[in-house]
Amino acid sequence: MIVNLRDITENPASGTVVFSVRVQPRASRDEVAGVMDGALKIRLTAPAVENRANEALIEFLAELLKTAKSAVRIQSGLQSRLKRVEVRGVTRQQILALVQQES
Repeated sequence: MIVNLRDITENPASGTVVFSVRVQPRASRDEVAGVMDGALKIRLTAPAVENRANEALIEFLAELLKTAKSAVRIQSGLQSRLKRVEVRGVTRQQILALVQQES
C-alpha cells in the first residue's frame, strides 16, 4: 500500500514529528482508518463536545505510539476535524507505520 501522508515534518533537534490528522468523532470504535486528503484519518468513539474528542485523540495516539500523553500535543485545529499534531520522542517512520498496521 502506498502511504500518501503529506506534511509530516520531523525535527531531529527537538525530537518531534508534526503531522495532519482528520478526526471522525462518534465512531463505533477507536481506530486508524487510513489516509484522507494527505492526513491520517482517525475514528474516535468520543463526541466532539467539551473537548472530549481532542482528549481521546491524544490518549489514542499516545497508546498507539507507546509514548506518554504529555508527549502528544494538538498544535492547531482544536475546534476542527482537521488538526496538526506534534508528538515528541517518535520518528516519521513510526507515524507511517500506523497506517500500514491498520491496512
